[in-house]
Amino acid sequence: MMKNGILDYYNSLAKTYDENRFGNSYGQYIDQQEKNFLTAFFRNKKYSRILDLGCGTGRLLDFATHGTDFSIKMLNIAKEKYPGKVLLKGEISKIPFDDEFDCIFCFHVIMHQTKIETKLFLNECHQKLNKSGILLFDYPTKSRRKAISPQEDWHAGNRFNTAEILQFSEGQWKLKNTKGILLFPIHRLPKSIRKYFLLPDILLCKTFLKRWASYHIAVLEKI
Repeated sequence: MMKNGILDYYNSLAKTYDENRFGNSYGQYIDQQEKNFLTAFFRNKKYSRILDLGCGTGRLLDFATHGTDFSIKMLNIAKEKYPGKVLLKGEISKIPFDDEFDCIFCFHVIMHQTKIETKLFLNECHQKLNKSGILLFDYPTKSRRKAISPQEDWHAGNRFNTAEILQFSEGQWKLKNTKGILLFPIHRLPKSIRKYFLLPDILLCKTFLKRWASYHIAVLEKI
């Protein structure tokens, strides 16, 4: 999907995005895993400036001081929910803030980009982080697609393995850790029992089994 097509797509979804994407058992399953990760990551860290890059309607803005999104319709909803946050329209390769951040996180965005756009994203975040700043972003895993979801029309086409993330860093980043998200094929299970798989999923995604999770969250440190 081209950039303008993605923008039109998210603009059209803005009003119903929260309900349709995260108001059901599948969306809540992912949402809780991501919030569990962010809660643990930010615990005891004294960051003064945190950017939610691609903040959408503000699902994760509780963890950030600033936010940006390229869909003005999504951003307007975020502004209604979080009037105290600093929110500006922008793109992942054109962050609309001059000051540096302690941490930038970017979820459910890189999957829609090309490899070239991913490199531009990494370069832009490197410029916008302070010394030893941290970048968190998620991406679909190659191991998962090969083993479980080999169909060519899978929407999350921009997928990686750990080695490729290191290649893309080009000496600018240190890979500190990766965390798995969504190990169980929860969409294939009855809705009534999905919640019982959440805690085991979170725990197993901290082990070697995270290799086969649907997504990884990379924790990169600026060098």
